[in-house]
Amino acid sequence: MKPANKIRLLALVMSLMVLSIIGLIWFPRSGEGTHTNVPVYPAGPFNVQVALKPKKPRVGNNQITLVIRDKDNQEVTDAAIQAVAEMPAMGAMAAMPIPIDIEILKPGLYQGQFELPMAGAWPLTLTIDSGTKGQARLTFDMSTSRKDVSLTQATPGDSAPQVNAKNVSAARQPTTFTVDAYRRQLIGVTTGKVVYRNIINTIRSAARITVNETRLTDISLKFDGWIGRLDADYVGKSVTKGQALFTVYSPELVSSQDEYLDSLRRGRSGPGSLTAAAYRRLTLWGIAPAQIKALERRGQAAEYVPILSPVTGTVIEKNIVPGTAFKASTALLRIADLSTVWVEGQVYESELPWVKLGMKAEFVLEDAPGSPLFGKITFIEPTVDNKTRTARVRVELPNPDGMLRPDRYARLNLRIDLGERLVVPEQAVLYAGESRVVFVDLGGGRLLPKKIKIGLRNDDFIEVLDGLAEGDVLVTSGNFLIASESKLKSGLEQW
Repeated sequence: MKPANKIRLLALVMSLMVLSIIGLIWFPRSGEGTHTNVPVYPAGPFNVQVALKPKKPRVGNNQITLVIRDKDNQEVTDAAIQAVAEMPAMGAMAAMPIPIDIEILKPGLYQGQFELPMAGAWPLTLTIDSGTKGQARLTFDMSTSRKDVSLTQATPGDSAPQVNAKNVSAARQPTTFTVDAYRRQLIGVTTGKVVYRNIINTIRSAARITVNETRLTDISLKFDGWIGRLDADYVGKSVTKGQALFTVYSPELVSSQDEYLDSLRRGRSGPGSLTAAAYRRLTLWGIAPAQIKALERRGQAAEYVPILSPVTGTVIEKNIVPGTAFKASTALLRIADLSTVWVEGQVYESELPWVKLGMKAEFVLEDAPGSPLFGKITFIEPTVDNKTRTARVRVELPNPDGMLRPDRYARLNLRIDLGERLVVPEQAVLYAGESRVVFVDLGGGRLLPKKIKIGLRNDDFIEVLDGLAEGDVLVTSGNFLIASESKLKSGLEQW
């Protein structure tokens, strides 16, 4: 044999081996080990081959393999395929669709898995949409009682559709499915309408009562000395303006009293005189005019001088006991006026845009849930805590009877009026990754899964930005069981 003929023969053998390998990979073997002879079905711009594994569909898991080529026998690589096996309605039993999720394995080769819940006839419908080639729809007769599938109808679509977002979206829209009245009753399905409603959102925050920091007074003196008698002798004691807090001994204070009395005896009074200077020094050191008058009548300096309270309030800090030595400017006592208090809560940064100064706030004590108090927001913290991602908000409340004790915990409720919006019941929306899905009730037992875009929400309702219209009827309970019933996890993308 000539060398050229040998080369041609070798090339022919290699081609046959490659085709055999492709056949083994693309199509399953039968039970006897022979290769499946898969027919080619022309449909519109496509030539389609369909193979099942096992060849006779069974109750349980099955596999479908598709080879899709164009009229020039080139692999179609951009086909979007919808596949549904549906048992027809029989008597009281509604039609039962089984969506099949088809994925591309390699150019021109597509495969999917499906599960048949019962024996019988399951007609198979394939809808093929290629952005560059066109569209086609094929219907096959498929049953658990016989092998393979047989074509019953092939309908071509548009020969060259233009590729745009609307075409792709329409090709991938989920189909309706049916849940009969008996199964609805078992699942506990209820429905509700899409309506316009005024939404009130309540921001709830744990809160704490604190002292009004604008009504704090520190008691400190401008001279060194020692504490004598202590009248404000415990934290929590109430004091009134002008009441003696304690007495002090100070050589400087005794000297200033003597200087003032001496200037009086010498008659050195009037503006700019030594008497005026000594009087002014005593008042700057916290000695009240009434005490100076008493000094004049007494005519002798007092060793221990009473220090009077400049405000009415409650002692909340005490840093002295009788006999304590102190330096000038040392904080000896802190007095708080508790006739008003602050209530401070924490609001998450996502809710802060809705909180405004002057907004009405409700304050509820744990032991009096039926008797809320009301005030207005007087402060919103300008920064956000890096760990909790919250900011403080403050409400000022009157406290005439002293029942609002500092460091007491309670609840702060802020009611936000979000206005009238298109809403659905909160329980109607299913969360599937980044998708939000509802089931639209079309009547007659038919349900349509639909992806929507949501906006604001409160405890009861969720705003719908896109995907629904006023008056649409939705499933509001039993959603998860319906999703399982209809096998939507294999029929909707991103589920």
